Amino acid sequence: MSDEEQNMEELADDAPMAPGLLAAVNFEQPDDSQPRRRGESDEAGRRLREWDPKTRLGKMVFSGEIVSMEKAISTGLPIREVEIVDALIPNLEDDVLSVNMVQRMTDSGRRVRFNVLAAVGNKDGYIGIGMAKGKEVPATIQKAISVAKLNIIPVLRGNGSWESGIGPGTSIPIEVTGRSSSTRLTLIPAPSGKGLVVGPVGRRVLTLAGITDIWSRSKGQTRTTINYAKATFNALVELNKARIKSEQKDNLFISEGRVLK
Repeated sequence: MSDEEQNMEELADDAPMAPGLLAAVNFEQPDDSQPRRRGESDEAGRRLREWDPKTRLGKMVFSGEIVSMEKAISTGLPIREVEIVDALIPNLEDDVLSVNMVQRMTDSGRRVRFNVLAAVGNKDGYIGIGMAKGKEVPATIQKAISVAKLNIIPVLRGNGSWESGIGPGTSIPIEVTGRSSSTRLTLIPAPSGKGLVVGPVGRRVLTLAGITDIWSRSKGQTRTTINYAKATFNALVELNKARIKSEQKDNLFISEGRVLK
């Protein structure tokens, strides 16, 4: 019996199980005679079936003690393994925000490397961005996505605009400013139906975060894609640091992370 099959049997015997692990165990191998459609890659599932957790949080997720990202964050333990995010949030989407080629002259000739910025999110309260450098674009993209998963954070959403009505929060509860280098981006609560009034890069980040209505204003060198994306992410990080009373959370319909039904 191979190590992968042994790990799958161990996972199948444990209950309860994280949703990503459950999907990896129940994954049906496609018929080699049939062409595989685009997007059917089981790379995350393969990693989970071969996963041997090293950290305390990873062992808790693998054993079934933690089956949700909300509970994992409440433990206060850092996320050091990509498989933890794959197991707890299997429906993450990724978006490559920037691919830059950097050339450097050396004694042996011209050295070419690539700088990639990627973002991941589930469009329902979780977002992460990461940057990586490498010699080849595909491998560097995968590395940037892995870094983004390790940097994933919950998003504080709510109806902070005076024009907002009763219902689930589609914007943010308070005005917040994020900064990256010379770029400063201020996110302002907007009423439902307004849309994302922000730059194209910030719109892609906020869409993955699950925010659908926002106003914004920016200062500095906003044409820099990397700084603009980081400023948007840093604004969401600063939003999580805000201290909001429990009665205000009810009035503004604030939710942190996923909206659990």
